[in-house]
Amino acid sequence: MPKNPKTVSSFADLGQVYEEETASPAYHRAFTSDLAQAQLNIAEEPSSADMPGPFEAEQCVKSMMSEIFALMSDTRMEPIAQRIAWGIVNSFHVVARQIEGEEDSAAVKLGELARITDPSEVFASEVEEAQMRCQSLAEAREALECMRDHAGEVYRANSGHPFSALRGSRVSSVLTASQIDAREFLAARTKIRREQLAPSGPIVVISGGQDWEDYQRIWDRLDLLKTRVPTMTLATTAQGKGVDAIAAAWAAAQDVPLIAFRLNRGYGNAAPFKRNKLLAKLDPVEAIVCEGSGVQANLAQIMREAGVPVTVFHQVEIKTEESRAA
Repeated sequence: MPKNPKTVSSFADLGQVYEEETASPAYHRAFTSDLAQAQLNIAEEPSSADMPGPFEAEQCVKSMMSEIFALMSDTRMEPIAQRIAWGIVNSFHVVARQIEGEEDSAAVKLGELARITDPSEVFASEVEEAQMRCQSLAEAREALECMRDHAGEVYRANSGHPFSALRGSRVSSVLTASQIDAREFLAARTKIRREQLAPSGPIVVISGGQDWEDYQRIWDRLDLLKTRVPTMTLATTAQGKGVDAIAAAWAAAQDVPLIAFRLNRGYGNAAPFKRNKLLAKLDPVEAIVCEGSGVQANLAQIMREAGVPVTVFHQVEIKTEESRAA
């Protein structure tokens, strides 16, 4: 349904109207497609239907999330709004991960086809179809992730908490053009995924107690570190409250990559200490350790032994240690 045109009374109003009627760059990237056809389900025929409009998708997410909080604000159901909104964000997350699994399977299939030597047109067509499906799934995943991230930001703004869910081509007379395209696509996809799952920026480690509420000192220190290390990546111990939640909220607001290191329960009671050693192996540029349990004390000790500058926050006072091992 076409939107009602807005009236512009002055030239100065044009900028505001343009901004209101234009999708953000993230939505333009996620919802602009170069595919003539798409196929998300192998049991269905390819579709030539367009992607949803970037502006419409952005407004839908914003309205859907905001209206939940607005509806229940100042009512007896206000405490429930956050849970419902979290469920909406998580729905985007769950479906995006499901599509990612299908994409990974399609990529394996495409890779298998790309290694077969068969110059026939029938086989070339099969490769092209497999590539289209892989690209279609990647396109859908990116769109869902864009909507999830936007919904998560609206959730954070309204609730005060961050959302947390639980080789090159070669041309020869043997290889067909379709196979070369498939290899190029897989190489590009691998590169993108590698950067998403293993950010290359300098690592800052943070950990602390789950009952920690003093966010300002943590945010101030992280702000200072980001000024010194603009490309930093933040690594936490993946706890849902306290220091890790405070750090996750800061990372979301500052658009800083976040790596959550969850416990490997296979190590039993030694799991937290195994994780501390793993964090030290990241060669972080700094560690922020807030008063908590013996796990945090152990982390501070391991970082000092590794020559990592350590900032220790206590519940009452702050002590900074910046000593590199010789």
